[in-house]
Amino acid sequence: MALLDNIKTLCKEKGVSQRKMESDIGISNGSSSKWGNSSPGADVLQKLSSYFNVSIHYLVTGKSDSDTPSLSAKDEKDIAKRLENTLSALDTQEGLMFSGEPLDETTKELLKASLENSIRIAKINAKKFTPKKYSSDKE
Repeated sequence: MALLDNIKTLCKEKGVSQRKMESDIGISNGSSSKWGNSSPGADVLQKLSSYFNVSIHYLVTGKSDSDTPSLSAKDEKDIAKRLENTLSALDTQEGLMFSGEPLDETTKELLKASLENSIRIAKINAKKFTPKKYSSDKE
């Protein structure tokens, strides 16, 4: 199920129109209708998650979080460390450029959110497909 379909369903369940939801979370009218072809930024996903009282994972996939392995405090630290190392490596090189121009702060924040999400998904998938008897996590 696509994000837009999930938003429409959640609006119906909450008894609000998409226009009302957009107004309530502070985005421009008609923005949500574009989410069939593109995705909103991490900040908007967070607002939607809070507004509907569901996880971002549920917004995007339509699946319950109970199917997804949870991340431990160690996993969260590993994600933060890997993100910091990746961003540091990119920052020290000329890698953070687009068309020969340095990235602006907004684009850097979007890149950071995207990288964090990718690392998080990789960590979850590793937990999902690693049998417990081989897992090194001891909680």
